[in-house]
Amino acid sequence: MGQLGFFDLSRRYEGLDRKNDPLVTLAHVVPWELFRAKLLEALSSQDMRTSAAERRSAAGRKPWDEVLIFKALVVQALYNLSDEQTEYQLRDRLSFMRFLGLGLEDAVPDATTLWLYREALARAGAVEALFGAFDGYLREHGFLAMGGQIIDATIVAAPRQRNSRDDNDSIKKGETPADWDNHPAKRRQKDVEARWTKKHGRTYFGYKNHISMDQRHKLVRRYSVTDAARHDSGELEAVLDPDNTCSKVWADSAYRSAEIEENLAERGHKSCIHRRGARNHPLSARERQGNATRSRVRARVEHVFGHQATAMGGKLVRTIGLVRAKMKVGMQNLTYNMSRFVHLQSVQASSA
Repeated sequence: MGQLGFFDLSRRYEGLDRKNDPLVTLAHVVPWELFRAKLLEALSSQDMRTSAAERRSAAGRKPWDEVLIFKALVVQALYNLSDEQTEYQLRDRLSFMRFLGLGLEDAVPDATTLWLYREALARAGAVEALFGAFDGYLREHGFLAMGGQIIDATIVAAPRQRNSRDDNDSIKKGETPADWDNHPAKRRQKDVEARWTKKHGRTYFGYKNHISMDQRHKLVRRYSVTDAARHDSGELEAVLDPDNTCSKVWADSAYRSAEIEENLAERGHKSCIHRRGARNHPLSARERQGNATRSRVRARVEHVFGHQATAMGGKLVRTIGLVRAKMKVGMQNLTYNMSRFVHLQSVQASSA
């Protein structure tokens, strides 16, 4: 084994560049300093930051740079890694270290540190502000919400709970099963806010990611996170984007109701929601053709969910509770928009 030379690390990075390391472009294109103020505000509200004037002494370990930790959370969302795996990969992979701006001699945030910072951001509800800040940046740089909006929801699975029927009945009533208070360790491992649902004959346990994306750029513009039992149409109001330059709204038949059609019309939106048949009232040939035409546009939303499920390592959340699920799913949506922004920028550069 040869001795490490002065330029060996640079040569190794040059080799990664020749293989088109995607994190290099992501680090260059995304305006990371845009997030610093909101990160500081959220961490300060959770007593995770103390100003230099408030410190009693300059001694002791200095807090991690908030943008560095945020970039580590982006890497975690980009590849759907656990905290332990994120720490391991940050120590092992040169591309991850370079993305965070770390050298071989630098310390790496461990799994506990990542958990603590993410927990603080989750309790502060910071991911919504971070998502909004980046969406504002996209709009300011020409990526307006255009072409109408497509609304849909996808199930985000969580670790399944092995509860008895009586336990589940108590949870649905908002109560704690009687014996759980006597077993605090067991109680901490139980997710009482995720729910079961059935889709296409299969049962799922977890949460739902409700999104609205613009048809032109295929960017997520608004989102909402609920338990999996929440009906898709119940979150239409929360994700409807009033700033899209086109009035058309696409969605599948789960969103079709007289009330929704009326609300959309009152807001000046044009409904392109799929029609659905009823017992003894099947769709006519013209209505089926209309649905097929709408599907050609509405299918674009599946590209978002498909990217999160494949390129980003899946949509599974390993957390417990709705607050943490909102943080994890929000980071997935934000990281997807960052990846999409990189692609849109490369398309613009190639056509210039």
